[in-house]
Amino acid sequence: MSVMEIPDHGDLGEGVTRLRAAVRDHWESLSASERAVAQYLVSAPVEQLLFAGAQELGTASGTSNATVVRALQRLGYAGLPALKRELAAGFTSSVAPEVRLKQRIAHVGRDLEGIWGEVIDEARERIEQTRRLTEPGVLREAVAALADAGEIHCFGIAASEPAARHLALSLGRIGRRARFAGATGFALADHLLALRQGDGVVIFQPGRALTELTVLVERARAVGARVVLVTDELAEEFGDRVDAVLTAPHTPTGITSEALTALVVADVLLLALTALDETRAVDTSHQLTVLREQLLAPKGARKS
Repeated sequence: MSVMEIPDHGDLGEGVTRLRAAVRDHWESLSASERAVAQYLVSAPVEQLLFAGAQELGTASGTSNATVVRALQRLGYAGLPALKRELAAGFTSSVAPEVRLKQRIAHVGRDLEGIWGEVIDEARERIEQTRRLTEPGVLREAVAALADAGEIHCFGIAASEPAARHLALSLGRIGRRARFAGATGFALADHLLALRQGDGVVIFQPGRALTELTVLVERARAVGARVVLVTDELAEEFGDRVDAVLTAPHTPTGITSEALTALVVADVLLLALTALDETRAVDTSHQLTVLREQLLAPKGARKS
């Protein structure tokens, strides 16, 4: 197959279009083995690429996982997760959720060892991508925005709610004033009233630019609160309206939890803020332990 014979699987979005264009543009600079990888990438169905690891792509293209990584880099991708991320956007918008679920089931089958590997591999890929996509300087900006906050408001709805709740709860356990906000519509207005100058806001919102997100950011700016946005797709749209943007990549397949990378980012922020005030964190942790022991003690052993 020549590069000009790329098959047409229909309009599956900008990710597929960019992949095909990259193969055409870089074809002459690819080695023979890299061309084999490129040919396979433009010939395989999108769902097959989304569920495949580098080793599987190497086997399917008659090359190796190392060749797959090199080929992707020559085509302009940071790695396989970056390719999957772009392909997934068009695929998820054009294929019904129930169809994607059937495809996930068909891909992993009933082999428990295979299921274990699929989940662990995708989790590792997403976490490594999270590491690469956020520069140390951006992380410093995010921590600085929250370091002296009077109270930290953690906002997240739907799949983002676990990360927001986790961060709010954990901040309280190191002696920081924090609260969770997960209301939408009119109900969010009550929480917006609580925002004060000098507060910090951490928003977990991977994709959709909800009205609530815009109003929350505008309210924070109006009262003088600083904002950290944890997202996958909204950095460009909100980057100039918040103090820092940390990237938490989507799952390209749905095999791992959408909240996975957001929870990792939340833990990074938590540990960074803990390190800034070790004395307060240790003292609060001790108080928490004492209270738990009192609550667990037999009634007769509790002091009145």
